[in-house]
Amino acid sequence: MDHCVFIQTNHKQITGAIVAQHALRRYSQHNDQFDIKIIDTRDYPYFAAREGQMYLRDTLQRVWLNDDLQSFTPTRFMPPELMGYQGRAVVIDPDVFACVDIWDLLSMDMQGKAIMCRKRSGAKGLVDKAWATSAMLLDCAKLKHWQVEKQFNAMFDDNYDYMRWVSLHNEDPETIGLIDPHWNDFDKFSLQTKMLHTTRRKTQPWKSGLPVDWRPAEKFRLFPPLAWLMRARRRFFGEYAFLGDYKQHPDQNQEDFFFGLVKECLANGMITEEFLREEMRQNHVRHDAFEVLARVPDLPPAPAHPLSAVMSKVA
Repeated sequence: MDHCVFIQTNHKQITGAIVAQHALRRYSQHNDQFDIKIIDTRDYPYFAAREGQMYLRDTLQRVWLNDDLQSFTPTRFMPPELMGYQGRAVVIDPDVFACVDIWDLLSMDMQGKAIMCRKRSGAKGLVDKAWATSAMLLDCAKLKHWQVEKQFNAMFDDNYDYMRWVSLHNEDPETIGLIDPHWNDFDKFSLQTKMLHTTRRKTQPWKSGLPVDWRPAEKFRLFPPLAWLMRARRRFFGEYAFLGDYKQHPDQNQEDFFFGLVKECLANGMITEEFLREEMRQNHVRHDAFEVLARVPDLPPAPAHPLSAVMSKVA
């Protein structure tokens, strides 16, 4: 097909990716018009080949670890190549969950742009003017310069900065357009949310209570001493030392939405009990997942928004 949604993932986020795939199909009225494909870093050996090597990230040298929670992020740029540089693609992180019909985004008027996405939040958006590549609409024919293996390997030669790459700072600004931020709603869940992005990693609903397995930033322009402290922590005590555990998500509705989707995946066979227990054993999914599933309410039938029942009770 000439329309496809790609979900990027690695071994640590595969449960989220499967749930995200289910959400896309659940809420679409146009499932016969697009494909969905999961991009798993394990299928591309050049990621494993760089294990333990130093790469350039935000002007600093960091160690590439395939076991890091977010080692999948370079795969955000693979869809044009996988589509043969034709057609349209949407690419999302494995912690982005559709609440409405993704076809509305896939078929949107791109106004001649090659890329459509929203700006990042916080200092990265305000100070660095970084784009949020965690959810993008792509015109693949206009992105023939996206060659991920070549660009990924360039990060290890000190001449291609990861942060500039994933922030779209290497792209012509005239080729990038804005989408409604509700298509990539950062931890805000309302009836206007089109795709929920549980982007605050420490409160991802399926990770509560597990040891943190992602590495924080080490460059803070607004308060440099914090960056010095983080670099010293890593250097003397290890990559994940003193980072603590994942916390309970502060919004019960977001936890209920995710686990409501998981419950449906178990019912339809997209996820098996054995798979989920193995994910729990590997610390990819919280250890009380089945207890949460036992109490989570059913989601309202599609195409009703997942919050529609909650909001009707409040009203």
